[in-house]
Amino acid sequence: QVQLVESGGGNVQAGGSLRLSCAASGRTDLMDAIGWYRQAPGKQRELVAVISFVSGGSINYADSVKGRFTISRDNAQNTVNLQMNSLKPEDTAVYYCYAHKGYVGDTWYNMDYWGQGTQITVSS
Repeated sequence: QVQLVESGGGNVQAGGSLRLSCAASGRTDLMDAIGWYRQAPGKQRELVAVISFVSGGSINYADSVKGRFTISRDNAQNTVNLQMNSLKPEDTAVYYCYAHKGYVGDTWYNMDYWGQGTQITVSS
């Protein structure tokens, strides 16, 4: 199992910055991806930024955050961070840390792990 705990949410004015952190614990050696999703009121949960370990650490960003958000991983501390700059009111959402368990040996697990979520509110 993998446990994920987010920190760093809050309120900010448009144009401001926030930094989210996610501490991963447990069987982090089984993860093949880690990153962030978000869910705004009345909308589906969507990918924000994810690092894939399978493809050599490639990063996938949502088009809406490219150039404004940066995801990074601290391997020593098993944390993943999301630096969010130039925030917009449409970035308001609950942000979830995410991890994925894929292959372990020859077995495909395809399991998703989620943190409890942290609220980001951007006011205009």
